[in-house]
Amino acid sequence: MSTSDDDLLDHAASWLAGGRKVALATVVSTWGSSPRPAGSQLLVDDEANMLGSVSGGCIEGAVVKKALEIIDGGPPALMEFGVSNEQAWELGLACGGRVQVYVEAVS
Repeated sequence: MSTSDDDLLDHAASWLAGGRKVALATVVSTWGSSPRPAGSQLLVDDEANMLGSVSGGCIEGAVVKKALEIIDGGPPALMEFGVSNEQAWELGLACGGRVQVYVEAVS
């Protein structure tokens, strides 16, 4: 399902108004073969509900885990995934790409 940036921000505002805690993950850079382009976003709430995508699924689990840590008070984080990362094969980036994802709380 394709969701525009405006739709994600509207959902974030709605989730916040409903009392949910929210984090936003954004692909900030890519190199080589990458499943989603820079600017792609994933919205996560405190119950691990998600909207959008930063990877087509291959790194989303790790990003959601980090988003939940940030929702619980952790600092924003820049996550990097790629062939030089030990988790590259495990996370599905064995295609030779690299992606950086910035994850932050939304308030």
